[in-house]
Amino acid sequence: MRLTIPTLIATTSVTALLMTPALAQDPVISGGENRPDVEPAFAEQTNAPEQITEAEIVQNTVAEGLVHPWGITVLPGDAGYLVTERPGSLRHISVDGEVSDPIAGVPEVHAVEQGGLLDIALAPDFEDSRVIYLTYAKPMDGDGMSATAAARAVLSEDMMSLTEVSDIFVQTPASPNPMHYGSRVVPTADGTVFITTGEHFTEEARQNAQDPTNSFGVIVRVTADGEPVEGNPFVDSEEGLDVVYSYGHRNVQSAAMDAEGQLWAIEHGPAGGDELNLIQPGGNYGWPIASYGVNYDGSEVTEGRSAHLPEFVEPRYYWDPVIAPGGMEFYDGEMFVDWQGDVLVGGLVAASLVRLDLEGDTVMGEEYLADGVGRVRDVAVDHDGSILFITDFEDGALIRLSLAE
Repeated sequence: MRLTIPTLIATTSVTALLMTPALAQDPVISGGENRPDVEPAFAEQTNAPEQITEAEIVQNTVAEGLVHPWGITVLPGDAGYLVTERPGSLRHISVDGEVSDPIAGVPEVHAVEQGGLLDIALAPDFEDSRVIYLTYAKPMDGDGMSATAAARAVLSEDMMSLTEVSDIFVQTPASPNPMHYGSRVVPTADGTVFITTGEHFTEEARQNAQDPTNSFGVIVRVTADGEPVEGNPFVDSEEGLDVVYSYGHRNVQSAAMDAEGQLWAIEHGPAGGDELNLIQPGGNYGWPIASYGVNYDGSEVTEGRSAHLPEFVEPRYYWDPVIAPGGMEFYDGEMFVDWQGDVLVGGLVAASLVRLDLEGDTVMGEEYLADGVGRVRDVAVDHDGSILFITDFEDGALIRLSLAE
């Protein structure tokens, strides 16, 4: 065993004011926009009013010493948590904060730049099957070539090893650019699996996001064995790969199902233009033709178009400046009763856990939780309704937010 940290190693309390979403308030961030003259497609598409939770929230460090943790999932009962580390290790963390040695059997990863071992999720029938899903940057033939991949594996009862490891998706074509892997994995109750990708960043590579005959900048949907799902938009079509579900994305590092079974995703924009999207089968989300951001050097993306309609799907919300999204989760716990159905998303640049008050498909308010904590890479809801998140540092941590007793 590598490390034991008491659950209440570090405690801070934040007492906030009354939440008043009905009142006109300033957004969480004002000023500093990269495209201040852009008109949103509808009134609630950006700069939602800030909300402040009334209750006292306690922040506890559960475990430390994690090396660039990227994904977290909650195990059944009191079995604890699984956390990936980007350099290539999978760890089990007990509810008391004990961090295991690396779990054996993890696939070889391309741990360069943004690549490595990335997301993790449990199969819906995990208690019976012990099946988990991993995403990772897969080394491919050719010097420095890699691709986003998703694997299915069986976790041993003692949580020390993986067996029956097999890829269910490998992005095509392989890329020499170790950037923008996307890489969230979302198993669903019907047995299908969504996997997000990125377009590998460069000016040349990003053009592939508009071509669904490759899997750059797409969301795919496959069966648990990696087969295309009947009903995917390009099944029996030469216009796209049969595993592609949506396309025109930049770098999708957030994805989750809401209570109605709808897939939502958040993708990184360039400078400005992070997008919250409600995913439609066959939907084209515009990148790199339409964007609410600009290139990092300040130049226009393609021809500088912002509005997505009529050819492309409009984001339900966008940020300018960016939050740089990590993982997301819809809150369904019992601890924070006023947050039911809200979106929780990691903010890498925001250095916070970002909460979106979502009513239907419209963002009505925004709040930064654990503000200033650093690069929040992923988030999960524990069985008691408390919120878990991981910080993406060389000495990263697993942190819990809960109501003060």
